[in-house]
Amino acid sequence: MAVFTPVSLQDLSSWIDQFPLGKVSAVKGISSGIENSNFFITTEAGEYVLTIFENLNFEQLPFYLKLMRHLADHGVLVPAPVANRDGELVVPLHGKPAAIVSKLEGSSQMQPQAVHCAAVGQMLAKMHLAGNSFPLFQKNLRASDWWHLTVPKVLPFISDDLQHLLRAEIHFQDAFEASAVYKALPRGPVHADLFRNNVMFSGEQLTGFFDFYFAGCDTWLFDVAVTVNDWCIDVATGVLDSSRVVAMLNAYHAVRPFSREESSAWQPLLRAAALRFWLSRLYDYYQPRDAEMLTPHDPAHFERILRLRESQSVPPLPVTQ
Repeated sequence: MAVFTPVSLQDLSSWIDQFPLGKVSAVKGISSGIENSNFFITTEAGEYVLTIFENLNFEQLPFYLKLMRHLADHGVLVPAPVANRDGELVVPLHGKPAAIVSKLEGSSQMQPQAVHCAAVGQMLAKMHLAGNSFPLFQKNLRASDWWHLTVPKVLPFISDDLQHLLRAEIHFQDAFEASAVYKALPRGPVHADLFRNNVMFSGEQLTGFFDFYFAGCDTWLFDVAVTVNDWCIDVATGVLDSSRVVAMLNAYHAVRPFSREESSAWQPLLRAAALRFWLSRLYDYYQPRDAEMLTPHDPAHFERILRLRESQSVPPLPVTQ
């Protein structure tokens, strides 16, 4: 949610007329994140979020926005996309695809406790079950195909030790994806980026998940692993906090029970989730794009997490006997 494409109030004055929102009175860039240009906009109908998409195209975007609409219609707390007068959810702005969604109440919980992790786990399981009936398919665009394309682009910039770690983990994940256990994992639409700053709370009440623009179809357990690797750790070290892990996993399991195959795949997918974000942060750090208000994330954070998930035991998944 950086600003690659600036937008002014004047830019929106006539553009907004195609939406049932009235006039725009304020626009403010959102500085967090690194993929798209995002803005809070204030209209006569209320506050909304405007996104200009910097990488996704007009053909890809209906998957994300229709998924959000589907989830909202099935009781999952997510922003609702706003259609224009022609029923379109994606429209051009400054020559790029853009969309407007409702703004969630509350704020991100950056120091989560077990109660927050349980709420996230419960809603994540509801999201996976609701997504099961979503008719569109798009693969996770940051899964193993993307890893193989991206590794050669970062290897020249990193030390021999890090090159060895990266190559070894890719080899491990390739072998695991070929296994019968991996192929038996339940799957469907996933958020794939459910970090603390993509969830809103009002006190201890979860008010919604947002920023679905890395969503795709993958194993549900990968989505759980991404979430645990951010919500249930000591940020300074990457070490898992067992009480938060157990709270999240138990709450998820109560809604959608984990399978025996998922139990066997748990540690490999925690490693896969760490690898995905280490690799993307390496790429963003060494191959940055120009943007206003953009500070690349430190790749070393997920390097530490990957090494820990390789070397240390992790709290197991609850599995129904």
